[in-house]
Amino acid sequence: MKIKFFDGGMGSLLQANGLKRGEAPDRWNLTHPEQVLAVHNAYAAAGSDYITTNTFGANRLRFENFEAIVKAGVELAAQTGKKVALDLGPTGKLLKPMGDLDFEEAVGIYREVIEAGKEGADAILIETVSDTYEMKAALLAAKESCDLPIFASFIFDESGRLLTGADVKTAAVLAESLGADVIGVNCGFGPKQFLRLVKELRQYASLPILAQPNAGLPQSVNGKTVYNLSVEEYADAMREIASLGVSYLGGCCGTTPAHIAAMTSACADIPAVENDVKSFSFVSSYSTTVELGKAPIVIGERINPTGKKRFKQALLENDISYIINEATAQVAAGAAVLDVNTGLPGIDEAAVLTEAVTAVQGVVNAPLQIDTAHTRALESAMRRYNGKALLNSVNGKQSSMDAVFPIAKKYGAVCVCLLLDESGIPATATGRMEIAHKLIAAAQQYGIDTKDLIFDPLAMTISTDSNNALITLETLRLLRAEGLHTVLGVSNISFGLPNREAINTAFFTLAMQAGLSAGIINPLSKPMMNAYYAYNALAGLDEGCAAYIAGAQDTSPTVSKAQGDLKNSILQGLSKEALEQCKALLKEMDALSIISEYIVPALDEAGKRFEKKELFLPQLLMSADAAKLAFDEIKADMLSKGQQKEPSGGTIVIATVEGDIHDIGKNIVKVLLENYGFDVVDLGKDVKCEAVVEKVKEIGARLVGLSALMTTTVPSMEKTIKLLHAQTPAKVMVGGAVLTPEYARQIGADYYAKDAMEGVHIAKEFFG
Repeated sequence: MKIKFFDGGMGSLLQANGLKRGEAPDRWNLTHPEQVLAVHNAYAAAGSDYITTNTFGANRLRFENFEAIVKAGVELAAQTGKKVALDLGPTGKLLKPMGDLDFEEAVGIYREVIEAGKEGADAILIETVSDTYEMKAALLAAKESCDLPIFASFIFDESGRLLTGADVKTAAVLAESLGADVIGVNCGFGPKQFLRLVKELRQYASLPILAQPNAGLPQSVNGKTVYNLSVEEYADAMREIASLGVSYLGGCCGTTPAHIAAMTSACADIPAVENDVKSFSFVSSYSTTVELGKAPIVIGERINPTGKKRFKQALLENDISYIINEATAQVAAGAAVLDVNTGLPGIDEAAVLTEAVTAVQGVVNAPLQIDTAHTRALESAMRRYNGKALLNSVNGKQSSMDAVFPIAKKYGAVCVCLLLDESGIPATATGRMEIAHKLIAAAQQYGIDTKDLIFDPLAMTISTDSNNALITLETLRLLRAEGLHTVLGVSNISFGLPNREAINTAFFTLAMQAGLSAGIINPLSKPMMNAYYAYNALAGLDEGCAAYIAGAQDTSPTVSKAQGDLKNSILQGLSKEALEQCKALLKEMDALSIISEYIVPALDEAGKRFEKKELFLPQLLMSADAAKLAFDEIKADMLSKGQQKEPSGGTIVIATVEGDIHDIGKNIVKVLLENYGFDVVDLGKDVKCEAVVEKVKEIGARLVGLSALMTTTVPSMEKTIKLLHAQTPAKVMVGGAVLTPEYARQIGADYYAKDAMEGVHIAKEFFG
């Protein structure tokens, strides 16, 4: 098989043919079709097998007539006689809870574009996506709208992570589990920087790989954006990428038909790698992937109403904060995965489970086990889950398999398989293994690989039969001998007995020795976690006994500790707790002391952890939301006492530049700046240069923040900077995916912010 080639950049080529600064390239499908077709034909002549439609931003958030733009874009690409890839770029918005775009609305936005363009298209290209949740929305829209092949392509930062925190492995796990046909990486960097990303994709993904780097790094020359790799240098670097084992190559920002022609020539003799099936068993969250089978993992059991009076009360009162507290405490105590079960009579389980899953995944980065016997609740929660979940559970009953396996396949889950069927729970290990084999065969009929099954041999209490533990342990050994993964609800073994923790701890150790992959336990139980860490150390699974030593120090916060301090609540994104604690502190302390002793230190700590990649954007924004509630309470208290608002850190005007509707970065910066006490005047997106200057003059702002995502809109940024410097004394900081520190300097910016926290640091230093 030969490598197939995509085309390259579009916007910069249209600019060379008259596209005005701030004008949307997509609109030219209707107003200047001959120019768009000329670019398509040039790429076809250069050797491109796929021509990408000029529809990167064509959705209802930007154009009222987006359907006409999309249809015209497909028709123009089809005129080349090549395969047509319907191009879907990011919406430009963050999804809830980080932003204001609802998940189902995002699905709808992508579905509308696909419905408008699927006739005449040969494939769907979802590209430049920086959030796994948005990629899930786009993939579901594609799968539910058509049967075209789907290319899922992400944009990573210099650390190899998405904006919302996923590394290459986690992004690949999500795309593959949701049914993408090709996994890709595009934009952001040149081909040299892509080598590491492609190597990681090859290591973890079973799908064919697409790579579409920029033509090097951007520079500003005479007011125009150019890229620093020559055609020959680009082709040589792409040959190096091709040799790593890819199936599709193309270009992104800065590439031209000359770049693509040189690339197709240089890589023509390198064979494609179509498929390289991996045997990993992964579950994932938005940022973290956990592998089953390497060493036992802990699944936290506490988000489950069984035997928990306080938890039942929380469910009846819709007290989501209680659930979040349980989640954060369990992760802090060492749980790798969290079980989420809200099954309780008298509630709408589908609504409550979905709300709980959405809330928990917004606060912790551990993958979740979605636990319900309610099919509607299962599908609702699985749809909203941001990652590859554990699904608990399916069993050997035909009705169960018919109900659960289609959901698991559609949403890409690892299924917990209970070894029981219409005849009940077999009394022997051999009988339970027969059900395991039946489940494997049924799963394969639904297209679910055995690596995505994890078997529960069922722990029955020894108080009713002294052989129950022995049967379960024997079943574990038989499952493990066949290379299958296993899970147990450990505490079931001790029902009806005194001092249950002693029995549970001993059984947990025996089960791990018998091959247990995952134990559903209480991670806040010190004896259980001691057994876990001790086993891993003894089994050679804990290098240098590091985890055992750390666990022995007993530094994990309990639920009560997590609830008891405003700083901790802000760090953990617990908004309700932060508000209540702030109200209590206002009875004892003055407002400015609360800000300086609790809120700002919490934000600083969150910022440091963010920069160290110890927490990621969703958690950072949840912390900011918690801090904002506390700030608002302080402001209201001061006003009620006739006091002045706390001193402002300074006034900053921010905007996304003319022609650019992607305001994710700007909105994140706004949230963080406001939480550090700065007054932020947000002019929105697609803001004309003159409007920025006018507002800065009007309010006398000394610092301005400008954002741009698209190469074609950087000239608007440069013009805005020049006008600001010519007409005001204000300084300008800039940020965005297409910028580098050198590029920012070349267009006249005073400061470059690589991310939102860097913007805060710049503002703090600037205002002193």
